[in-house]
Amino acid sequence: MSPSIPTPKWTPESWKEKPVAQPVSYPDATHLNKVLSKLESLPPLVTPSEIERLRHQLSLVQRNQAFVLHAGDCAESFDACTHENITAKIGLILSFSLILVWGARLPVVRIGRIAGQYAKPRSSSYERVGDREVLSFRREFSQIIDALGDALDFSRTVGADAGSAPYEQGGAHTTLGEVDFYTSHEGLMLDYEQALTRALPVPNTAASRPKTTASRAPSPAQHKAHYNTSAHFLWIGDRTRQLTGAHVEYFRGIRNPIGIKVGPSMQGAELIRLLDIVNPDREPGRVTLITRYGAGKINDNLPSHISSVQATGHPVVWICDPMHGNTQTSSSGLKTRHFGTIISELVDCLRIHAAHDSRLGGVSLEFTGELNDEGFSVTECVGGSMELGEEKLGLRYQVGSSSSFSLMNK
Repeated sequence: MSPSIPTPKWTPESWKEKPVAQPVSYPDATHLNKVLSKLESLPPLVTPSEIERLRHQLSLVQRNQAFVLHAGDCAESFDACTHENITAKIGLILSFSLILVWGARLPVVRIGRIAGQYAKPRSSSYERVGDREVLSFRREFSQIIDALGDALDFSRTVGADAGSAPYEQGGAHTTLGEVDFYTSHEGLMLDYEQALTRALPVPNTAASRPKTTASRAPSPAQHKAHYNTSAHFLWIGDRTRQLTGAHVEYFRGIRNPIGIKVGPSMQGAELIRLLDIVNPDREPGRVTLITRYGAGKINDNLPSHISSVQATGHPVVWICDPMHGNTQTSSSGLKTRHFGTIISELVDCLRIHAAHDSRLGGVSLEFTGELNDEGFSVTECVGGSMELGEEKLGLRYQVGSSSSFSLMNK
């Protein structure tokens, strides 16, 4: 960012001065304020020490010393926050990460799309559920007062009991003490994100890590920072990445490592300006670019994006999301994806990075370990080893998520 342009002051609520993409209209402001006040009084779900550890591990990915697996459900439901479902999801991600460890011969940074992916951007503000019209895929948040206990139960399930140790110190290693497992979601609902944003001391371990010569930031030990304590990692969606919008404004001020979805509508100059805004000091481990073009568009877009970033020297992790750009509607009206196009985009992504002296640092996948009531895995993608056809999609299609694939099926 040019030194002649002063950086506007940032606060956790400065985003409210910007236009909000994908806004939510809350009919009851009093109830909304009650929910937000409750959230502000609750202990963090994640700790500064864990967030800083993830930043460090993502900086290792940038140096080709690790690989990222970002995986989980397209969207979550509070009803699915059960011990069985959480165990299945985490177990599937951990199992898949072992395959990557063996294949890549690198440590794997595991980031789950879990414990926060309750809202999704939509083209329409409302949808019908039975005979009711509700906020489009934000209906879970209308129940959030009653469901706050679920979030706390999850934190205890993964060993983040707030009473075990001060959260500034990272808490105790328990259930997941043998591996690092991080949570993530799209930072869509900014009222919620603001309520869980806290000014906390940056752990001393962050101050001792090496910095790039491009970094102009003061030592983290000298100040507090604003952490979003709802998740370790948050990302800006392809529909909410406007340079002068509320989401970019919020994301530029939090210390968490962040992701940015990069689609075919992103121009190279726009991408660089966005990186300048959210990472002006070019700190390692800060920004992950999650590309989601579609198998038919990746060759026309990824090469120029790689070249644009390389020309600036911005440190980024490149991750391929082969899911969202390949969604199609079946003849029966169900959203689905073909397993072949998912693989095609991944293969092309690897090839293009290699051709441009770049490196694919990870993958972002939607898959689920959940089973239906009869104990079978979901049928939401066509093709694959079982050669599932469109006529079989309805067998075990999970309404509410958009065409995740089950590794048990594939």
